[in-house]
Amino acid sequence: MAINLDKLTGFHKNALQVRADKMEVISGNLANANTPGYKARGIDFQQAMARAQHSSGQSMTRTHDKHLSGTIVSATEIGFRIPSQPDTGDGNTVEVQRERNQFLDTGMRYQATLQFLTGKIKGMKKAISGGQGQ
Repeated sequence: MAINLDKLTGFHKNALQVRADKMEVISGNLANANTPGYKARGIDFQQAMARAQHSSGQSMTRTHDKHLSGTIVSATEIGFRIPSQPDTGDGNTVEVQRERNQFLDTGMRYQATLQFLTGKIKGMKKAISGGQGQ
């Protein structure tokens, strides 16, 4: 029986990528906190994961005439954040405290996903070896 690693890790691999993308966007926001006119950007995790589940970055091939055709779209779509504070006058919409909190939250979720994925891989290794010699 063949082992399909994509089925084992697919969701978590996508979650790691989306979270890494989100942390990169947040760090860009923080780096531009004092740039006049800079508009804070963001990634909607739920929407990005939905897209990632439909497109794993691979091309889709129809193997039968009755199969539906599909298109691959980018898993991560970056948009602009709507500020919760009024404009400071320079047109910059970065809210530093909010960005820091988002970065910390996303980082913790990234670590949790990574630990969960590591556990799944360890479990698979244990199953393959029959529980012998870790």
